Amino acid sequence: MLRNRVLAFLLLATQLLVEIPGTSAKVAALIVFGDSTVDSGNNNQISTVLKSNFQPYGRDYFDGKATGRFSNGRIAPDFISEGLGLKNAVPAYLDPSYDIKDFATVEYYKEYQTKLRGYLGKDKANEVIRESLYLISIGTNDFLENYYLLPRKLRKYSVDEYQNFLIGLAGEFLTDIYRLGARKMSFSGLSPFGCLPLERTTQIFYGSKCIEEYNIAARDFNTKMQDKVFKLNKELSGVQLVFSNPYDLVSDIIHHPEAFGFNNVRSACCGTGYYEMSYLCDKMNPFTCTDASTYVFWDSFHPTEKTNEIVANHILKYDLARFQ
Repeated sequence: MLRNRVLAFLLLATQLLVEIPGTSAKVAALIVFGDSTVDSGNNNQISTVLKSNFQPYGRDYFDGKATGRFSNGRIAPDFISEGLGLKNAVPAYLDPSYDIKDFATVEYYKEYQTKLRGYLGKDKANEVIRESLYLISIGTNDFLENYYLLPRKLRKYSVDEYQNFLIGLAGEFLTDIYRLGARKMSFSGLSPFGCLPLERTTQIFYGSKCIEEYNIAARDFNTKMQDKVFKLNKELSGVQLVFSNPYDLVSDIIHHPEAFGFNNVRSACCGTGYYEMSYLCDKMNPFTCTDASTYVFWDSFHPTEKTNEIVANHILKYDLARFQ
């Protein structure tokens, strides 16, 4: 479920705090918890069904190397890190080529804290933990890979009940990392996942329309999660928790792609663009596009580097600017 699939990775800054643009808030590090849309390569080191550590994934990354990111290049946390004045790419916690000087993880988070205190000393490590910015992006996989994957008759919950279940888990997760020292947190809501190429392909005989039922579920989840964030801000002393809602921005991109410099939104760049991702999206596929920057989606589930950059810039300008 949501909690079991949460991966995390931390990018340490220098010994100095950096300022969030447009605010007086300062951060010592960027810590990201999430699923495949924000994973910088932890997936390479654990047993999972789908991988992306091969070409053409990463073909537009700095050195053209597949890093395990589910994109042709960088992902949103990379651009956020760069925008904060940290590194231009977030290292994966489980990448053996990095050590505690570079980053860290909540499944691995307690382990990280112990190592960090050993490296920086207790007081400095506690400051880094307290002054870090925590980004949490989870939920899409839970709906598409768990809930909607089941036939309607086999679903244990109604959509409303499943939303409440996930929000309960998210609330527990946010409270857990708060108790471990997190104070500045941004929780990202859901985008219109009914418009992913993979989902639109199921409607191919009906004009490849977005699945509105899924988009309604995303909007309703966001409304409920925003209420949860409001309550947690009141309940958890000293916390700054903001809700980042990407739904309207991504919806604008999907319905007005030309305004953002895209010319293809219904299909993805990799392969035919209708169903391929992971192993089906490999360098042997002859249909992969030559210029991913004209596509909203890289594979049938994940956005291109260009889309990631647009979303990240929006988060920096409108969401993270609310920190004090």
